[in-house]
Amino acid sequence: MPKNKLLDKKLAEARLGGGKDRIDAQHNKGKLTARERVHFLIDEGTFEEIGALVTHRSSDFGLDKQKILGDGVVTGYGNINGRLVYVYAQDFTVFGGSLAEAHAEKITRLMDLAMKNGAPVIGLNDSGGARIQEGVVSLGGYADIFYRNTLASGVIPQLSAIMGPCAGGAVYSPAITDFILMVENSSYMFVTGPNVVKTVTHEKVSAEELGGATAHATKSGVTDFATANELECINGIKKLLSYMPQNCEEESPSIEYQHGESESREALETIIPDNPNHPYDIRDIIGEVVDPDSFFEVKKDWAENIVIGFSRLAGKSIGIVANQPANMAGVLDINAARKAARFVRFCDCFNIPLLVFEDVPGFLPGTDQEWNAIISNGAKLLYAFCEATVPRVTVITRKAYGGAYDVMNSKHIGADMNFAWPGAEIAVMGAKGAAEIIFRKEIKAAKNPAKKLKEKEEEYKDKFATPYLAAARGYVDEVIKPKETRKKLISAFDMLKNKVDKLPRKKHGNIPL
Repeated sequence: MPKNKLLDKKLAEARLGGGKDRIDAQHNKGKLTARERVHFLIDEGTFEEIGALVTHRSSDFGLDKQKILGDGVVTGYGNINGRLVYVYAQDFTVFGGSLAEAHAEKITRLMDLAMKNGAPVIGLNDSGGARIQEGVVSLGGYADIFYRNTLASGVIPQLSAIMGPCAGGAVYSPAITDFILMVENSSYMFVTGPNVVKTVTHEKVSAEELGGATAHATKSGVTDFATANELECINGIKKLLSYMPQNCEEESPSIEYQHGESESREALETIIPDNPNHPYDIRDIIGEVVDPDSFFEVKKDWAENIVIGFSRLAGKSIGIVANQPANMAGVLDINAARKAARFVRFCDCFNIPLLVFEDVPGFLPGTDQEWNAIISNGAKLLYAFCEATVPRVTVITRKAYGGAYDVMNSKHIGADMNFAWPGAEIAVMGAKGAAEIIFRKEIKAAKNPAKKLKEKEEEYKDKFATPYLAAARGYVDEVIKPKETRKKLISAFDMLKNKVDKLPRKKHGNIPL
């Protein structure tokens, strides 16, 4: 056979993966094939495949008679919106996408290239797990990937899309990466599957209930995004990448922005209710402050008492962390602290400035929180902000009470600029609780204790529950009208764009994990 024809034959064979019947089976499940996923992800005409002709080297259990080109994973590089990325897509039509020696070598080779060339790695996971026929070699392949995930962490962005099964050791690579996207009703992640759970704990649970997209988006917080279908998942990857640089050496990306006649936003004057105990949706404030339609929320359905996500301000990429008064009054708890801390650290890794909207009445009390380590979990968020060297700006919209005031990017832990709205309450605790403690004897001795408590509550509020004492101390740089917030933030982040801040020389810190 002529050499070119032989090459064409082999490439055609590689593109066919496990064959037409298995491709049809994949489609019948409502799933795309590995190559179709890459096609929709990568800019047209830019994908260059690496290792299409790789095969496994095993002979046990009849594997020597089942050699399929590519060995169950498509690897290569291309562009997304004109920017270089590296991508691997596991092919469920070949050995169920199972990972073994050659399969893993293709992935680690790709990760090594991404590290050397400073570009993101995207993993499209769809695998039955370790290839049992290869034994410990498969486990070694997983560990080789985990090791590179860890080395690459904070150097290049790493995104994982779960587009089918992901079980056992396979889940730890996505867990180390920066963001996980899952597809509802067709993907799942768990360390031990429903059958093992039933055997060990006698619990009856389906794969979807145990580790589906909805479970991980609402119960565990493992996934950052739960998408309705695979195309939505792929578009989510593209959008996510648009907010982040190629690597840790680059600045956060920006797009061209035309300043309007005025950056004033009158709607901000009426969002906060007159009653300080009434809720409001912090997203309404975020939407008015940032560039229109630019907010991309992360972990939307988990730990809903805090809101995190990417956005743009005057065209520049920023990360937002905001207490959510519409859920649990915006109180900080274990999950909220964990959720925000990891996001803060990602933004700091990749030079994305941080904007914090603060309205927090404190940490959630209770035995459940204390016994499940609110102390060390709350300290994760504190540590993450203290460690961050990117530009950091805080806006106190209403309440900033107790230790939560310190934790939410206060000046004391290194924030660059702190603003407060005129109605902000910055104090050790709420006025009622403070008055009951400070004026306990006077209230008890009064003819009308309830009236006296109200008087003392107002006295405390006038003295402490305002932004002006904090402003007098310099803890707040400026008290601003709500409508001026966007203008002030654009100016502050522009002023901070050349900020240089270095941590003390160390191997690494010891975050309270």
